[in-house]
Amino acid sequence: MGTYLNPGNSGFAEMQRSNYVDKTGLIGLINDTISTKKKLTCISRPRRFGKSYAAQMLCAYYDRTCDSHELFGGYEISGDASYEEHINKYNVISIDVTGFISAARKKNTSLRDIPALIDDTILKETHKLYPDLNEIDDLNECLLELVRNTGTKIVFVIDEWDSMIREAVDDEDAQVSYLNLLRGWFKNNNFTPEAVAAAYMTGILPIKKDGSQSAISDFREYSVLNPGDFAEYIGFTEENVRALCNAGNANFENMKSWYDGYSMGGKHSIYNPYSVIQAIETGVFTSYWKKTSAAETLMTYIDMDQEGLQDTVARLIAGEAVEVDTDSFRNDVETFTCKDDILTLLIHLGYLTYEEVSDSYDNEDCIMAGLARIPNEEVRTEFDKTKEQTCLIERINK
Repeated sequence: MGTYLNPGNSGFAEMQRSNYVDKTGLIGLINDTISTKKKLTCISRPRRFGKSYAAQMLCAYYDRTCDSHELFGGYEISGDASYEEHINKYNVISIDVTGFISAARKKNTSLRDIPALIDDTILKETHKLYPDLNEIDDLNECLLELVRNTGTKIVFVIDEWDSMIREAVDDEDAQVSYLNLLRGWFKNNNFTPEAVAAAYMTGILPIKKDGSQSAISDFREYSVLNPGDFAEYIGFTEENVRALCNAGNANFENMKSWYDGYSMGGKHSIYNPYSVIQAIETGVFTSYWKKTSAAETLMTYIDMDQEGLQDTVARLIAGEAVEVDTDSFRNDVETFTCKDDILTLLIHLGYLTYEEVSDSYDNEDCIMAGLARIPNEEVRTEFDKTKEQTCLIERINK
Protein backbone atom coordinates (compact mmCIF):
# COMPACT_ATOMS: atom_id res chain seq x y z
CA MET A 1 0.00 0.00 0.00
CA GLY A 2 1.45 3.34 -1.03
CA THR A 3 0.74 7.05 -0.98
CA TYR A 4 0.07 7.49 -4.68
CA LEU A 5 -0.07 3.91 -5.94
CA ASN A 6 -2.80 1.83 -4.26
CA PRO A 7 -3.33 4.17 -1.27
CA GLY A 8 -5.92 1.95 0.44
CA ASN A 9 -9.22 2.94 2.05
CA SER A 10 -8.26 4.77 5.25
CA GLY A 11 -9.32 8.17 3.86
CA PHE A 12 -12.85 6.98 3.15
CA ALA A 13 -13.04 5.18 6.50
CA GLU A 14 -12.17 8.45 8.25
CA MET A 15 -14.88 10.32 6.33
CA GLN A 16 -17.54 7.96 7.65
CA ARG A 17 -16.75 8.81 11.26
CA SER A 18 -18.40 12.24 10.92
CA ASN A 19 -21.50 13.55 9.14
CA TYR A 20 -21.14 11.40 6.03
CA VAL A 21 -23.77 11.77 3.30
CA ASP A 22 -24.10 8.81 0.93
CA LYS A 23 -22.82 9.80 -2.51
CA THR A 24 -21.65 6.33 -3.49
CA GLY A 25 -24.07 6.24 -6.40
CA LEU A 26 -21.39 8.17 -8.28
CA ILE A 27 -19.33 4.96 -8.32
CA GLY A 28 -21.97 3.20 -10.38
CA LEU A 29 -21.68 5.90 -13.05
CA ILE A 30 -17.91 5.40 -13.22
CA ASN A 31 -18.34 1.60 -13.28
CA ASP A 32 -20.42 1.99 -16.42
CA THR A 33 -17.43 3.56 -18.18
CA ILE A 34 -14.70 1.09 -17.20
CA SER A 35 -12.74 -0.28 -20.17
CA THR A 36 -15.04 1.47 -22.66
CA LYS A 37 -14.57 4.46 -24.95
CA LYS A 38 -16.23 6.53 -22.18
CA LYS A 39 -13.67 5.61 -19.51
CA LEU A 40 -12.15 9.11 -19.11
CA THR A 41 -14.29 11.39 -16.90
CA CYS A 42 -13.62 14.97 -15.78
CA ILE A 43 -15.99 16.52 -13.26
CA SER A 44 -15.58 20.18 -12.32
CA ARG A 45 -17.31 21.77 -9.36
CA PRO A 46 -16.65 24.74 -7.02
CA ARG A 47 -14.41 24.62 -3.99
CA ARG A 48 -15.89 22.94 -0.93
CA PHE A 49 -18.30 20.89 -3.02
CA GLY A 50 -16.90 17.48 -2.10
CA LYS A 51 -14.16 16.95 -4.71
CA SER A 52 -11.66 15.38 -2.34
CA TYR A 53 -14.35 13.29 -0.63
CA ALA A 54 -15.31 11.76 -3.97
CA ALA A 55 -11.66 11.06 -4.80
CA GLN A 56 -11.07 9.23 -1.51
CA MET A 57 -14.29 7.26 -1.96
CA LEU A 58 -13.23 6.07 -5.41
CA CYS A 59 -9.77 5.06 -4.19
CA ALA A 60 -11.30 2.97 -1.40
CA TYR A 61 -13.69 1.25 -3.78
CA TYR A 62 -11.28 0.35 -6.60
CA ASP A 63 -7.99 -0.32 -4.77
CA ARG A 64 -7.12 -4.01 -5.11
CA THR A 65 -4.79 -4.00 -2.08
CA CYS A 66 -7.61 -3.71 0.47
CA ASP A 67 -11.07 -5.09 1.19
CA SER A 68 -13.66 -2.33 1.37
CA HIS A 69 -16.87 -4.37 1.53
CA GLU A 70 -17.47 -3.40 5.14
CA LEU A 71 -17.10 0.30 4.31
CA PHE A 72 -19.56 0.25 1.40
CA GLY A 73 -22.10 -2.24 2.72
CA GLY A 74 -25.46 -0.55 3.25
CA TYR A 75 -24.68 2.41 0.98
CA GLU A 76 -26.30 3.02 -2.40
CA ILE A 77 -23.53 1.43 -4.47
CA SER A 78 -23.86 -1.90 -2.64
CA GLY A 79 -27.22 -2.41 -4.34
CA ASP A 80 -25.87 -1.67 -7.81
CA ALA A 81 -25.54 -4.56 -10.27
CA SER A 82 -21.91 -3.59 -10.93
CA TYR A 83 -20.88 -3.54 -7.26
CA GLU A 84 -19.14 -6.90 -6.91
CA GLU A 85 -17.69 -6.85 -10.40
CA HIS A 86 -15.45 -3.86 -9.68
CA ILE A 87 -14.94 -3.48 -5.93
CA ASN A 88 -11.22 -3.76 -5.04
CA LYS A 89 -10.32 -5.07 -8.47
CA TYR A 90 -7.87 -2.46 -9.82
CA ASN A 91 -4.54 -0.79 -9.30
CA VAL A 92 -5.19 2.84 -8.34
CA ILE A 93 -3.03 5.89 -8.90
CA SER A 94 -4.25 8.77 -6.74
CA ILE A 95 -2.82 12.28 -7.12
CA ASP A 96 -3.74 15.56 -5.43
CA VAL A 97 -1.96 18.04 -7.69
CA THR A 98 -2.12 20.83 -5.07
CA GLY A 99 0.16 18.76 -2.86
CA PHE A 100 2.89 18.82 -5.50
CA ILE A 101 2.41 22.56 -6.02
CA SER A 102 2.75 23.19 -2.27
CA ALA A 103 5.91 21.07 -2.15
CA ALA A 104 7.38 22.98 -5.09
CA ARG A 105 6.63 26.36 -3.53
CA LYS A 106 8.12 25.24 -0.22
CA LYS A 107 11.35 24.31 -2.00
CA ASN A 108 11.20 27.41 -4.23
CA THR A 109 11.02 25.12 -7.26
CA SER A 110 9.60 26.26 -10.60
CA LEU A 111 6.09 25.10 -11.49
CA ARG A 112 7.61 23.87 -14.74
CA ASP A 113 9.29 21.10 -12.75
CA ILE A 114 6.06 19.74 -11.29
CA PRO A 115 5.13 17.35 -14.15
CA ALA A 116 8.57 15.75 -13.91
CA LEU A 117 8.22 15.64 -10.11
CA ILE A 118 4.87 13.84 -10.38
CA ASP A 119 6.34 11.38 -12.88
CA ASP A 120 9.44 10.73 -10.76
CA THR A 121 7.48 10.37 -7.49
CA ILE A 122 5.11 7.74 -8.89
CA LEU A 123 7.98 5.88 -10.55
CA LYS A 124 9.97 5.73 -7.30
CA GLU A 125 6.96 4.50 -5.33
CA THR A 126 6.21 1.84 -7.95
CA HIS A 127 9.82 0.63 -7.69
CA LYS A 128 9.56 0.54 -3.89
CA LEU A 129 6.31 -1.44 -3.87
CA TYR A 130 7.26 -3.69 -6.79
CA PRO A 131 11.07 -4.17 -6.69
CA ASP A 132 10.99 -6.50 -9.70
CA LEU A 133 10.22 -3.41 -11.81
CA ASN A 134 13.30 -1.46 -10.64
CA GLU A 135 15.12 -1.87 -13.93
CA ILE A 136 12.46 0.09 -15.83
CA ASP A 137 13.19 3.83 -15.62
CA ASP A 138 10.30 5.13 -17.76
CA LEU A 139 7.06 5.58 -15.80
CA ASN A 140 4.66 4.54 -18.53
CA GLU A 141 6.70 1.45 -19.38
CA CYS A 142 6.89 0.62 -15.68
CA LEU A 143 3.13 0.95 -15.26
CA LEU A 144 2.51 -1.16 -18.37
CA GLU A 145 4.65 -3.91 -16.88
CA LEU A 146 2.78 -3.58 -13.57
CA VAL A 147 -0.50 -4.11 -15.41
CA ARG A 148 0.91 -7.15 -17.22
CA ASN A 149 2.36 -8.68 -14.05
CA THR A 150 -0.76 -8.17 -11.93
CA GLY A 151 -3.28 -8.77 -14.70
CA THR A 152 -5.01 -5.60 -13.46
CA LYS A 153 -5.47 -2.24 -15.18
CA ILE A 154 -5.19 1.13 -13.47
CA VAL A 155 -7.90 3.52 -12.28
CA PHE A 156 -6.48 7.06 -12.18
CA VAL A 157 -7.99 9.42 -9.59
CA ILE A 158 -6.68 12.98 -9.98
CA ASP A 159 -7.90 15.58 -7.50
CA GLU A 160 -7.57 19.34 -8.17
CA TRP A 161 -6.37 18.49 -11.68
CA ASP A 162 -6.72 22.14 -12.80
CA SER A 163 -4.61 23.67 -10.03
CA MET A 164 -1.62 23.86 -12.41
CA ILE A 165 -3.74 25.79 -14.91
CA ARG A 166 -4.83 28.20 -12.20
CA GLU A 167 -1.48 28.58 -10.45
CA ALA A 168 0.77 28.80 -13.52
CA VAL A 169 -1.23 31.72 -14.93
CA ASP A 170 1.83 33.47 -16.37
CA ASP A 171 3.78 30.35 -17.34
CA GLU A 172 2.42 28.79 -20.50
CA ASP A 173 5.38 26.38 -20.68
CA ALA A 174 4.44 24.96 -17.27
CA GLN A 175 0.84 24.52 -18.39
CA VAL A 176 1.86 22.82 -21.64
CA SER A 177 4.27 20.50 -19.83
CA TYR A 178 1.53 19.50 -17.40
CA LEU A 179 -1.03 18.91 -20.13
CA ASN A 180 1.54 16.78 -21.96
CA LEU A 181 1.91 14.64 -18.83
CA LEU A 182 -1.84 14.01 -18.86
CA ARG A 183 -1.83 13.33 -22.61
CA GLY A 184 0.90 10.77 -22.03
CA TRP A 185 -1.49 8.81 -19.82
CA PHE A 186 -4.86 9.46 -21.42
CA LYS A 187 -4.23 10.18 -25.10
CA ASN A 188 -1.49 7.68 -25.87
CA ASN A 189 -2.25 4.72 -28.12
CA ASN A 190 0.76 2.85 -26.73
CA PHE A 191 -0.41 3.22 -23.13
CA THR A 192 -4.05 4.21 -22.62
CA PRO A 193 -5.84 1.19 -24.15
CA GLU A 194 -3.71 -1.38 -22.34
CA ALA A 195 -3.11 0.31 -18.98
CA VAL A 196 -6.10 2.54 -18.16
CA ALA A 197 -9.33 0.99 -16.89
CA ALA A 198 -10.81 4.42 -16.07
CA ALA A 199 -9.83 7.92 -15.08
CA TYR A 200 -11.64 10.34 -12.79
CA MET A 201 -10.33 13.90 -12.75
CA THR A 202 -11.90 16.57 -10.63
CA GLY A 203 -11.23 20.27 -10.23
CA ILE A 204 -12.84 23.69 -10.34
CA LEU A 205 -12.42 24.35 -14.06
CA PRO A 206 -13.31 22.24 -17.08
CA ILE A 207 -10.37 21.14 -19.21
CA LYS A 208 -8.52 24.08 -20.77
CA LYS A 209 -9.45 24.74 -24.39
CA ASP A 210 -6.86 24.37 -27.13
CA GLY A 211 -8.46 26.58 -29.78
CA SER A 212 -12.13 25.60 -29.65
CA GLN A 213 -11.49 22.04 -28.43
CA SER A 214 -10.51 20.46 -25.12
CA ALA A 215 -6.74 20.18 -24.66
CA ILE A 216 -7.25 16.51 -23.69
CA SER A 217 -9.99 15.68 -26.12
CA ASP A 218 -10.92 12.12 -25.10
CA PHE A 219 -12.38 13.13 -21.72
CA ARG A 220 -16.11 13.38 -21.17
CA GLU A 221 -16.66 16.54 -19.18
CA TYR A 222 -19.34 17.31 -16.60
CA SER A 223 -19.33 20.82 -15.14
CA VAL A 224 -21.72 22.92 -13.08
CA LEU A 225 -23.02 24.18 -16.43
CA ASN A 226 -23.64 20.68 -17.81
CA PRO A 227 -23.43 18.12 -14.97
CA GLY A 228 -25.46 15.43 -16.71
CA ASP A 229 -26.11 12.34 -14.58
CA PHE A 230 -23.60 13.60 -12.00
CA ALA A 231 -25.82 16.53 -10.94
CA GLU A 232 -27.10 14.87 -7.74
CA TYR A 233 -23.53 14.07 -6.68
CA ILE A 234 -22.38 17.72 -6.86
CA GLY A 235 -23.30 19.17 -3.49
CA PHE A 236 -26.03 18.20 -1.02
CA THR A 237 -29.66 17.84 -2.05
CA GLU A 238 -32.50 19.21 0.04
CA GLU A 239 -33.23 15.68 1.25
CA ASN A 240 -29.62 15.32 2.41
CA VAL A 241 -29.76 18.60 4.32
CA ARG A 242 -33.11 17.86 5.98
CA ALA A 243 -31.69 14.59 7.29
CA LEU A 244 -28.56 16.33 8.61
CA CYS A 245 -30.64 19.04 10.29
CA ASN A 246 -32.88 16.46 11.95
CA ALA A 247 -29.88 14.48 13.20
CA GLY A 248 -28.01 17.58 14.36
CA ASN A 249 -31.03 19.49 15.71
CA ALA A 250 -30.33 22.40 13.34
CA ASN A 251 -32.82 24.89 11.92
CA PHE A 252 -33.57 23.81 8.34
CA GLU A 253 -35.00 27.17 7.21
CA ASN A 254 -31.84 28.97 8.29
CA MET A 255 -29.78 26.34 6.51
CA LYS A 256 -31.80 26.84 3.33
CA SER A 257 -31.45 30.61 3.43
CA TRP A 258 -27.72 30.53 3.96
CA TYR A 259 -26.48 27.64 1.81
CA ASP A 260 -29.16 26.59 -0.74
CA GLY A 261 -29.71 28.22 -4.11
CA TYR A 262 -27.51 26.39 -6.60
CA SER A 263 -29.13 25.02 -9.72
CA MET A 264 -27.39 22.15 -11.49
CA GLY A 265 -28.77 19.99 -14.26
CA GLY A 266 -32.36 20.97 -13.55
CA LYS A 267 -31.96 20.32 -9.81
CA HIS A 268 -32.86 23.61 -8.13
CA SER A 269 -31.95 22.94 -4.51
CA ILE A 270 -28.26 22.15 -4.27
CA TYR A 271 -26.39 23.18 -1.12
CA ASN A 272 -22.73 23.91 -0.42
CA PRO A 273 -21.68 20.74 1.50
CA TYR A 274 -18.74 22.25 3.38
CA SER A 275 -20.75 25.15 4.76
CA VAL A 276 -23.68 22.92 5.73
CA ILE A 277 -21.39 20.61 7.70
CA GLN A 278 -19.65 23.57 9.36
CA ALA A 279 -23.01 25.03 10.40
CA ILE A 280 -24.14 21.65 11.78
CA GLU A 281 -20.94 21.19 13.78
CA THR A 282 -20.60 24.76 15.08
CA GLY A 283 -24.26 25.72 15.34
CA VAL A 284 -23.42 29.03 13.66
CA PHE A 285 -24.98 30.22 10.39
CA THR A 286 -22.45 32.48 8.68
CA SER A 287 -20.24 32.64 5.61
CA TYR A 288 -17.54 30.00 5.57
CA TRP A 289 -16.13 31.22 2.25
CA LYS A 290 -13.62 33.29 4.17
CA LYS A 291 -11.90 29.99 4.96
CA THR A 292 -11.25 29.31 1.28
CA SER A 293 -8.78 30.91 -1.11
CA ALA A 294 -11.72 31.44 -3.48
CA ALA A 295 -12.89 34.35 -1.33
CA GLU A 296 -9.62 36.17 -2.06
CA THR A 297 -10.17 36.10 -5.83
CA LEU A 298 -13.61 37.71 -6.10
CA MET A 299 -12.34 41.27 -5.74
CA THR A 300 -9.60 40.59 -8.29
CA TYR A 301 -12.04 39.72 -11.06
CA ILE A 302 -14.70 42.31 -10.22
CA ASP A 303 -12.04 45.04 -10.12
CA MET A 304 -11.33 44.41 -13.83
CA ASP A 305 -14.70 46.08 -14.52
CA GLN A 306 -14.68 44.69 -18.06
CA GLU A 307 -17.62 46.02 -20.11
CA GLY A 308 -19.18 47.57 -17.01
CA LEU A 309 -18.88 44.45 -14.87
CA GLN A 310 -19.23 46.37 -11.63
CA ASP A 311 -22.65 47.66 -12.71
CA THR A 312 -23.66 44.06 -13.41
CA VAL A 313 -22.38 43.03 -9.98
CA ALA A 314 -24.49 45.79 -8.42
CA ARG A 315 -27.55 44.30 -10.15
CA LEU A 316 -26.64 40.86 -8.85
CA ILE A 317 -26.28 42.14 -5.28
CA ALA A 318 -29.70 43.79 -5.65
CA GLY A 319 -31.16 40.35 -6.30
CA GLU A 320 -31.43 40.42 -10.08
CA ALA A 321 -30.54 37.58 -12.45
CA VAL A 322 -28.35 38.54 -15.40
CA GLU A 323 -28.00 36.87 -18.78
CA VAL A 324 -24.68 35.15 -19.48
CA ASP A 325 -23.29 33.55 -22.62
CA THR A 326 -20.87 30.91 -21.34
CA ASP A 327 -19.68 29.68 -24.74
CA SER A 328 -16.53 31.79 -25.21
CA PHE A 329 -14.96 30.98 -21.82
CA ARG A 330 -11.61 29.23 -22.39
CA ASN A 331 -11.57 27.38 -19.06
CA ASP A 332 -8.67 29.28 -17.56
CA VAL A 333 -8.21 32.27 -15.26
CA GLU A 334 -6.36 34.66 -17.55
CA THR A 335 -8.04 34.67 -20.98
CA PHE A 336 -11.03 37.00 -20.70
CA THR A 337 -12.40 38.39 -23.97
CA CYS A 338 -15.57 39.86 -22.52
CA LYS A 339 -17.61 40.38 -19.35
CA ASP A 340 -19.39 37.05 -19.86
CA ASP A 341 -16.08 35.20 -19.53
CA ILE A 342 -15.55 36.61 -16.03
CA LEU A 343 -19.14 35.85 -15.04
CA THR A 344 -18.69 32.29 -16.33
CA LEU A 345 -15.56 31.91 -14.20
CA LEU A 346 -17.54 33.12 -11.15
CA ILE A 347 -20.12 30.41 -11.91
CA HIS A 348 -17.41 27.74 -11.91
CA LEU A 349 -15.97 29.16 -8.67
CA GLY A 350 -19.41 28.94 -7.03
CA TYR A 351 -20.01 32.66 -6.58
CA LEU A 352 -22.91 32.52 -9.01
CA THR A 353 -25.39 29.83 -9.93
CA TYR A 354 -26.52 29.32 -13.51
CA GLU A 355 -29.68 28.11 -15.13
CA GLU A 356 -30.02 27.57 -18.85
CA VAL A 357 -33.20 29.18 -20.11
CA SER A 358 -33.07 29.36 -23.90
CA ASP A 359 -31.31 28.48 -27.14
CA SER A 360 -30.74 31.09 -29.80
CA TYR A 361 -29.43 30.51 -33.30
CA ASP A 362 -27.10 32.67 -35.32
CA ASN A 363 -25.88 31.44 -38.71
CA GLU A 364 -26.91 27.94 -37.73
CA ASP A 365 -24.58 28.00 -34.71
CA CYS A 366 -26.32 27.25 -31.42
CA ILE A 367 -25.49 29.68 -28.63
CA MET A 368 -26.57 28.53 -25.20
CA ALA A 369 -27.89 31.42 -23.13
CA GLY A 370 -28.73 31.35 -19.44
CA LEU A 371 -29.27 33.39 -16.31
CA ALA A 372 -26.80 33.80 -13.46
CA ARG A 373 -27.58 35.03 -9.96
CA ILE A 374 -26.12 35.05 -6.46
CA PRO A 375 -27.30 31.76 -4.93
CA ASN A 376 -27.70 32.45 -1.22
CA GLU A 377 -26.96 34.60 1.82
CA GLU A 378 -23.50 33.13 2.34
CA VAL A 379 -22.22 34.18 -1.07
CA ARG A 380 -24.10 37.49 -0.94
CA THR A 381 -22.04 38.48 2.11
CA GLU A 382 -18.87 37.98 0.06
CA PHE A 383 -20.21 40.24 -2.69
CA ASP A 384 -21.20 42.81 -0.06
CA LYS A 385 -17.63 42.79 1.24
CA THR A 386 -16.24 43.53 -2.22
CA LYS A 387 -18.76 46.36 -2.58
CA GLU A 388 -17.57 47.84 0.71
CA GLN A 389 -13.93 47.47 -0.38
CA THR A 390 -14.68 49.21 -3.69
CA CYS A 391 -16.40 52.12 -1.93
CA LEU A 392 -13.46 52.45 0.50
CA ILE A 393 -10.93 52.50 -2.34
CA GLU A 394 -12.96 55.13 -4.19
CA ARG A 395 -13.07 57.33 -1.06
CA ILE A 396 -9.31 56.96 -0.56
CA ASN A 397 -8.61 57.86 -4.19
CA LYS A 398 -10.72 61.01 -3.88
